[in-house]
Amino acid sequence: MATGIVYLIGAGPGDPELITAKGLRLLRKCDVVLYDSLIPSELVVWLPAHIERTYVGKRGWRPSMTQDEINQRMLELARSGKRVGRLKGSDPLVFGRGGQEAVFLKKHGVPFEIVPGITAGIAAPAYCGIPITDRSRASYVVLATGHGAGEKSEPSVPWDKLAKLDGSTIVIYMGVGEIGKIATALLASDMSSDTPAAAIERGTYPTQRTVISTLGAIASDMADQQVKAPAIIVIGSVVDLRQTLDWFGGKPLSGIRVLVTRAADQAAETYTTLRDLGAEVLAYPTIATKPFGGGTCWQALEQVLESGGWFVFTSENGVRYFMQAFTELFGDIRRIHRVKIATVGEGTSRALASWHMTSDFTPSNATVMCLASELVSKYDLRGKHVIRIRGNLGDDSLEQKVSEAGALVEPLIVYETMHVRWSDDMRDRLIEYPPDAILFTSSSTFDGFAANLSHDELSLLFNRASIFSIGPSTSATVRAAGYSVAVESDTHSIPALIDAVVHHYSTR
Repeated sequence: MATGIVYLIGAGPGDPELITAKGLRLLRKCDVVLYDSLIPSELVVWLPAHIERTYVGKRGWRPSMTQDEINQRMLELARSGKRVGRLKGSDPLVFGRGGQEAVFLKKHGVPFEIVPGITAGIAAPAYCGIPITDRSRASYVVLATGHGAGEKSEPSVPWDKLAKLDGSTIVIYMGVGEIGKIATALLASDMSSDTPAAAIERGTYPTQRTVISTLGAIASDMADQQVKAPAIIVIGSVVDLRQTLDWFGGKPLSGIRVLVTRAADQAAETYTTLRDLGAEVLAYPTIATKPFGGGTCWQALEQVLESGGWFVFTSENGVRYFMQAFTELFGDIRRIHRVKIATVGEGTSRALASWHMTSDFTPSNATVMCLASELVSKYDLRGKHVIRIRGNLGDDSLEQKVSEAGALVEPLIVYETMHVRWSDDMRDRLIEYPPDAILFTSSSTFDGFAANLSHDELSLLFNRASIFSIGPSTSATVRAAGYSVAVESDTHSIPALIDAVVHHYSTR
């Protein structure tokens, strides 16, 4: 019987860059990934397309897998020879049932590896300037679960004993619903009501919130501030150090949730740039692309390569998929030397430059129709071969315009675009934590977004969020659906679109 392996991987507490290098490496070599709730969406959508993704987390209002079902699923997959990534929030062995899963796998003879993750009880306080130990304030720390604190006559955590520990820090996981009972138990055992306390909601996310209080007031302050899970609660004098060590935030987009609809395999740089600006990135790709499988004929290229003509690129994907296919079919890229190249805009030109090539013509406005109009007005195309390189969803308006000028036009479809279907968990989280800004980088990204949501859900999100469009064609699609565009990028490129977001929120 073939036997695979299970990797129990800690994803960290929220910031997707806090996953370990080993965890990320193993994740990307898996055949299947089973992931929990609260896993950063970037870690899931970034996975190579061939990796199967299954959500197994628990959301209170939806049916979900039981622990036994998760165990059985891992067992079945591993026994079929699969490499299974079991992606868990924070650290798999700190209040994460990773130990139970490892015991089950060991019992059934399934090889496994445990990849520790940065636990929320350390990371969340650090991100708001609270060290959980300090030479002058706390020489040791207690990590405790608040889950079920009020359900037993004899609580599993001896709060009465913890109350008497001098020089310590108490870090509480899963304590939002039980903080009143926990604080009462600590106060009843003579811990001072003036003991500093903090609640950190969604720690390490750019939209994290911190409530600074005291043991005597923390429960009421959390209720007043409507603190929700996930949150870490810290009790001890180290909380006072936040006044000195607070470092997180203060960037142009700090506290702003930005939803990115671009295809995941093209969006890594966009995610990183937005995070560096302080945004919480919601990675919600609405489209995906792949090489076109419709039997496109490449014979027309032979004559263009020999006698000259034009290659017209109207998207970054067109450049990428064309160059990949060209090098496979024709080998030497220098065979293009007789051909002139037109690109629709800055983004397409940059994609071409990544192949160490420059465009001979770029229009004044980054639209297909402007490209067609200015190309025929500037160049005599009569009798010239023009290869329009495009995806399966592109229209033939450029071909018609150039043909009218006497050119011999041949469309070459090199990629196809599909809408991405989100999981129930992704939709739930989007409604629970809606964006402030939504970036649409093409008409197809908007169409894919609309296809994933009901009319009521779209109205809910668009009433709250500002829509940012990369250019006129995309804006027209949004408006035709009945929604308003807050900002259209002046220059039709991803960097310019991000600059527009920064400018919008810096001038509020």
